[in-house]
Amino acid sequence: MLDVHIPSFSYQDQPILEGISFQVAKGEHLALMGESGSGKSTLLKIIYGLLHVENGAVFWGDKEALGPNFNLVPGESYMKYLSQDFDLMPFITVEENIGQHLSVFERETHQKRIQELLELIELEAYAKTKVKNLSGGQQQRVALARVLAQEPEVLLLDEPFGHIDNFKRNSLRRNLFPYLKEKEITVLTASHDPNDVLPFAENTIVLEKGRIVANKKTKKLYKNPPNYYTASLFGEVNSLPIKLLKSYAEIDKSVLVYPHEFQVSGTSGLKVWVKNSFFKGSHFLNEAEVNEQTVLYFNSSKKLKKGDTVFLNVSLETINERLQIEQGTDN
Repeated sequence: MLDVHIPSFSYQDQPILEGISFQVAKGEHLALMGESGSGKSTLLKIIYGLLHVENGAVFWGDKEALGPNFNLVPGESYMKYLSQDFDLMPFITVEENIGQHLSVFERETHQKRIQELLELIELEAYAKTKVKNLSGGQQQRVALARVLAQEPEVLLLDEPFGHIDNFKRNSLRRNLFPYLKEKEITVLTASHDPNDVLPFAENTIVLEKGRIVANKKTKKLYKNPPNYYTASLFGEVNSLPIKLLKSYAEIDKSVLVYPHEFQVSGTSGLKVWVKNSFFKGSHFLNEAEVNEQTVLYFNSSKKLKKGDTVFLNVSLETINERLQIEQGTDN
């Protein structure tokens, strides 16, 4: 188990992290989400040993992960870190870059392992290509293969698909994360992209201004986010005063509703006026106005015109879940 306990961390007298404490089981995939500057990358650097902490500790089982004040070469032998800087050797080939990170005591299996990793990152055709001639996205995939070369017990990924185009990004996710699960590699992924998180991470930690504001099972966190900030990390979200929904007029609260959770009606519900309708492929995302103070977003199967009037409804089950009220106890 990875055990992280960092009561506080500052850089050049600037507080960065505070009250960080969590555990990650062997083979678990934990996502770290949060806006830029929330502390995700700093946390990964501390865990890996690139930054020294005066107040706190990181353990993998009974082994303490030590920082740069103790290790001349950062990092522990069981841990690998994929940063946003690829740190590749540009004048040698893709397969040579990967081979450099394989054990010198297992040379007879090198080629087989290199081929396996090339297939994983979908760069078999570029094995003999010098890294300097690759695109940024291709270089990021080579960097990923390098950190996987010796199958670490703990893998830290910092925006691992940030330079890769959408087409390759989707297939790489589907290749990589099941592979890591099969190998029982413990994974921490820092990402802005919910597509990196929702299908693959069992648990998610949300960071805001260096503090943990949520630590839950990923599906539960998505279905019942504790606040607007957390919900917004998964995409568009609306915060609606409960008084707009008749059944709950007496409750002075707001409820978080994702655009897809509205049902569109032509006759009854919350009356809104369409301002814009954006094509999203499988649906349209509509921007609408409830009154002069409230703008919300909802999905529809067809394009709506500016000025159209529609009525929106939200299921009582969704409202109850967000308010953490049992179905039927408060109508």
